[in-house]
Amino acid sequence: MRVVFVHGACVRDGSWWWHRTAELLRERGVPSVAPALPSCGEGGLPGGEGGPGLAEDVAAVRQVLRADDEPTVVVGHSYGGIVTAEAAAGIESVRHLLLISSYLPEVGQSMSEFGDGGPAPFLDVDPDAGTFGVRPELLVETFLQDCAPEIQAQAANRLARQSVRVTGQPVGAAAWQQVPSTYVVCAQDRGTPPHLQREFARRAGTVVELKAGHHPFLSRPDEVRDLLLAL
Repeated sequence: MRVVFVHGACVRDGSWWWHRTAELLRERGVPSVAPALPSCGEGGLPGGEGGPGLAEDVAAVRQVLRADDEPTVVVGHSYGGIVTAEAAAGIESVRHLLLISSYLPEVGQSMSEFGDGGPAPFLDVDPDAGTFGVRPELLVETFLQDCAPEIQAQAANRLARQSVRVTGQPVGAAAWQQVPSTYVVCAQDRGTPPHLQREFARRAGTVVELKAGHHPFLSRPDEVRDLLLAL
């Protein structure tokens, strides 16, 4: 078994965001990898107008999934669920999807179709540059309130400006329709409200709730590890 982690929007250095859970998995002999997402500027080109979008993110994750035929669990976090929906489709080695505070889009849906209908107050959109990002002053209280201070400080250095067009680009496949899926509702999430997560989770095969904020793999890594090992 191996785990492929797909991180959320507006961050870089994907492997760091998963490192606490990845280390616990490695102790149990389970390897993992976190592909870089080009739309977040991780592929060498900056995000923005004319920069990488959803298609490039999907291609990056599919390349990693196809590189190994080991039975694989794909973990998609937040925006990572959009990428995972298309990237994991038709890959024989993918045995399970674990979606954390995430989206399960139908074919043709985009991230902009999920939400309460208004712009998120914690996001800063620059239409001229074609990017969006998390407002640094709202990062901790919105997404990391249950994490240790050192994690909060390290996370602040890993924010990224992402191509805003990923929010409106529709997915071309919905892997969760063919692959068993588990949805993790983060009951203390201040970024994606739990009532919305529970709506999204109706499409998943199994639903689990954790008393955690938006990043349980940083705040409660042992519980995320146990979920993965149980799969």
